[in-house]
Amino acid sequence: MNKVVPLIVAMLAAGQAFAQDPMAPVLGGDQQFWKAYNACDVAGMAAWFSEDVEFYHDRGGATLGHAALVETLKTRLCGNPDSRLRRAAVDATVRVFPLITGSSLYGAVLSGEHVFYVLDAGKPERLDGRARFTHLWLLKDGAWRMTRVLSYDHGPAERPPPK
Repeated sequence: MNKVVPLIVAMLAAGQAFAQDPMAPVLGGDQQFWKAYNACDVAGMAAWFSEDVEFYHDRGGATLGHAALVETLKTRLCGNPDSRLRRAAVDATVRVFPLITGSSLYGAVLSGEHVFYVLDAGKPERLDGRARFTHLWLLKDGAWRMTRVLSYDHGPAERPPPK
């Protein structure tokens, strides 16, 4: 019984902190999206995109619309069961900025850097590259969704971090 009370207090405090930080749902959604990405859970990733999503990649071009992006995830990113990517955020670079009109929160810009690891079947994981990202999240009908995704400045993972 003594262990239960501190746990309940901690859970209530976490819930209160979540409610007080308007960006917590965006950061939580981002974490859930990347968890799905690392598992190649296409449906899990797709749930976070708006119907009119636009994805711009400096090496792969533009992918416009939910259906086109989901198809790309299925056939390219997750198309080969023997080869996957794992993404890890560069923690010190991830930032979120609220978008407000009047007194209403309507969106957020999430940006930062991440690194990618290649997971080929039967081989050790290897660090592959580093890139920057900027995601526009919009709040519509009580739900946060990524509407614009920029993936750019892809390069070797060994490059020095930004100043």
